[in-house]
Amino acid sequence: MMDLIGRIGLLPLLYSGISGFSADELVVPECRYVRRDDGSWDWPLWDWKGPMVTEGHFAYGKFFNGKAGFVTMEWWPDLCNWRRSQHPQPDEDSVEGTILAVLQLNGSIITRELRAACGFDGPKMRSRFDTYITRLQMACRIVTEDFVYPHDKHGNSYGWGWALLNTPEHLFGLDACQCDRTPEESRERIMEHLRSLLPQATKKQLEKLI
Repeated sequence: MMDLIGRIGLLPLLYSGISGFSADELVVPECRYVRRDDGSWDWPLWDWKGPMVTEGHFAYGKFFNGKAGFVTMEWWPDLCNWRRSQHPQPDEDSVEGTILAVLQLNGSIITRELRAACGFDGPKMRSRFDTYITRLQMACRIVTEDFVYPHDKHGNSYGWGWALLNTPEHLFGLDACQCDRTPEESRERIMEHLRSLLPQATKKQLEKLI
């Protein structure tokens, strides 16, 4: 899967709206989500996503129409260039500006701690906060560095895991977020690449992805 992502360059984790264009659709059925008779579950692909990000040196986040996926360092500068042109740096006194300031000050931090640090620790605040995080990831201003799992008394990890968030500048370096093309040139470069990968996709489907 890491080799495949490296060749493709951009790959959603789950169904993207284009048949066959997701990691979940490309793995064998045994690696997809399975619910056991006792109510527990197994999902090898979900377990792999953290190691794929850290060992494959991919950008990971909700980059594809609000859904999570992988982007290689070859394509990250162009995606970052295009998306940031469409979503300018947020004002310092806005919620998004506050989130970025906390991340820039603290470095990587898990989602629930970031939520509390930004004052979103009241009832029904989680979904509101997640909306802001998704916007910042779509703008390529926040990435998921890894996943942190709680452990039971026997030392076994459990649950879906908490996303460890960071800014791409801190994680990859400032140069990785720079591009010598115009935003429009970056967009067309990505579009042309996706057209070559997905000849069956419509223009509307591709535009929705980027």
